[in-house]
Amino acid sequence: MIASKIKFAASLYALMSISFWGISFVSTKAVLDKLDPYTLLVLRFGIGALFLLVLLVLKRYPLNIPLKYIPHLIVLGILGVFVHQVIQATALLTINASAAGWIISFSPVFTVILSVFFLHEKMTVLKASGMIVAIIGVLLVTTSNNQQSFQLSINVGYLLMILSTLNWAIYSVLLKSLHIQLPSLVVTFYMCLIGFTLTTPFLVRNKGWEMMPFLTNVEWAHLLFLGVFVSGVAYWYWAKALEVLEASQVSVFLYLEPVATLVTAILLLQEKIIPVSILGGIIIIIGVILVNGRLLTFLRYLPWRNKNL
Repeated sequence: MIASKIKFAASLYALMSISFWGISFVSTKAVLDKLDPYTLLVLRFGIGALFLLVLLVLKRYPLNIPLKYIPHLIVLGILGVFVHQVIQATALLTINASAAGWIISFSPVFTVILSVFFLHEKMTVLKASGMIVAIIGVLLVTTSNNQQSFQLSINVGYLLMILSTLNWAIYSVLLKSLHIQLPSLVVTFYMCLIGFTLTTPFLVRNKGWEMMPFLTNVEWAHLLFLGVFVSGVAYWYWAKALEVLEASQVSVFLYLEPVATLVTAILLLQEKIIPVSILGGIIIIIGVILVNGRLLTFLRYLPWRNKNL
C-alpha cells in the first residue's frame, strides 16, 4: 500500500513537470512581443539559476564538482539549454504555442534514430511504422490555418521547432552516454548558469535592458514562471519522479506535454482550436508511442489509469 502511494506521488511529480514544460511555450509566446529571444532567455536563466542556488543552499548540497565533469556540463549546457531554448524562442516568433507543443513531442522519434546508430539499439518494424505515423502527424500540424484548404505551409518557425527536436534528441543520447555522477539538482543549476552566461553577451549587444521597463506585471509573472517553475521546479520534480520510477516509466508522460500547451494556449492566448492541428498532434503521439513500444506502459502509469490494465 505504501509502495503504491509512493509511485502515485512520483507519477504526480512527473505530471506536474510535464504541465510546466507544456505551459512554457505559452509563457514564452506571451513576452516575445516585448523582448527579443536572447533577452528573454537571459532573464529566464538568471531567475532559474538564482532559484536553484537558493534551493541548493537550503538543502546544503555541495557546489564543488570534479574537474572531469566540467567539459561534460559545458557541452550539455550548450546543447540542452542554450541552443535548444534559443531555437524554440526564435521559432515562437512565427508559429503559435500549440503547434510548437505538438511538434516537440516528435523528439523521441529522432532519439530512436540516433540510438540505433550511436547506442546500437535495434530498429524494428514497429518502430519504423511509428516513425512514419509521427511524420504524417507533423505534416498535418504544419499545414496552413486555412481550414478550407489542405495546403502545406512550412515556414521558418516550423523548421526551427523540428530542428529543436533533433537537437534535444542529440542532447538526450549524449546525456545517457556520459553518465555524470552528480545530483540532478547540481547538474541543473550549472546548466542553467551556463545558459545565463552564454546569452548575456547577446543581451549587451541588443541592449535588451531597454525594453524591460515596458514589461507589464503579467509579463513579469510569465518570466518568473519560466525561471522558477520551468527551469527550476520542473527539473527538480522530474528528478524526484526518477528516484522512484524507472526512466522508461517516467518518459511516457512526455506524450502529455502538448496537451498542456494546447489547453493553456486556448485559455491564455485565445488561440483558435484547429481540428487538423489537433488531429495531427494526436497522430504524432500515437506514432511516438509506437516508436517507443510504450502503449501499455503509457496506459498503466497514468495517475488515473484503470487498475485492471
